[in-house]
Amino acid sequence: METSVKSHLGDIRRRRGISAAHLAKTVGTSRQTIYAIEAGSFVPNTEVTLRMARALEVAVEELFTLAVGPPAHPEHVVTEILSESPVALGQAVRICRVGERRFSIPVNAAPYYLPEADGVVAKLGRNPNKVDLAIFGSEESTEKKLLMAGCDPAIGLMSRVVEKLGGVEIVSTGAASKLALRWLVEGKVHIAGSHLEDPATGEFNLPYLRSQYPGEDFVVVTFARWEEGFVTAAGNPLAIRRVEDLAQPKVTFMNREAGSGSRALLDRLLGESGTLASKVRGYGRVAHGHLAAAYAVLTGESDCCLATRSAAQTFGLGFLALQSERYDLVMRRETLELPAAQAMMDVLQRAALRRKLEVLAGYDTAQTGQVLA
Repeated sequence: METSVKSHLGDIRRRRGISAAHLAKTVGTSRQTIYAIEAGSFVPNTEVTLRMARALEVAVEELFTLAVGPPAHPEHVVTEILSESPVALGQAVRICRVGERRFSIPVNAAPYYLPEADGVVAKLGRNPNKVDLAIFGSEESTEKKLLMAGCDPAIGLMSRVVEKLGGVEIVSTGAASKLALRWLVEGKVHIAGSHLEDPATGEFNLPYLRSQYPGEDFVVVTFARWEEGFVTAAGNPLAIRRVEDLAQPKVTFMNREAGSGSRALLDRLLGESGTLASKVRGYGRVAHGHLAAAYAVLTGESDCCLATRSAAQTFGLGFLALQSERYDLVMRRETLELPAAQAMMDVLQRAALRRKLEVLAGYDTAQTGQVLA
């Protein structure tokens, strides 16, 4: 077994002119043990170490030091990957278990900061759904981890409050509402976030769940209500106020992925106005997430996108509200019984979280934490 303890016993013993047999007799051990200690293949207990130091008239720190050198080779594990986009070698990931399955969630660096990670992609195989990881250490307890998929920019706020007040870590991965719900049904995440509107009733999420997953025993908990609308450059220089304005040749749009609530809203508005999607310059371009879409407006890559007020506020952009939406957290009933999920539910009732959601994200928290089904 490799050890990080480096032995200097052999050098000191020889400088003192003491044989291995004599030292072994003095400290009450065998000659073979002395040789094993000198070779670094055996680390003695405290009593033997003190006896050797006294016999050789040296400090313990002279006999043994921590080895200085290259780090030990990282442990490798194979996990399922949870990502809308392909991953690359060296991609940093978080690791989380859902039931007996282990998943990797890619994380990206922000300007000036490296991301928190549990490992990196070391090898890509033929199966695009699995990766070989080099992990940094033994996995932490999975009892205090929840894996959540969704597109709400404010989940990061909730995650930090839940970790601080409840001692539970929420590992989140970006996903459109329909994809997040599909991952939930497939047993890949503990919680899915959704804001899918039923055009016939104007109700969010519940009609979709009943029609698409009638046999599933889900619990639906309201996270918050938000406003979604047009995000533009500050001051709205192109005067974008209606969906018809997106068809102007001078306007470049950044769309969201199919299956997202934002994409569904855009398609409904286009249909109601009689505006062809082919007339919208940039309809085929996709940003994954509200913040990613708003960032494209910030950098000038696009003139407009559909996103939440919180995404616009984050980057100091213009915002024109189109509708209020309810964002819900969906989980299996058995998940709700987990201590980690109970800790999260407790935090949803806390004033500390609600104040942050209201002030920083502009959310309506009157229904936050309410169980709908």
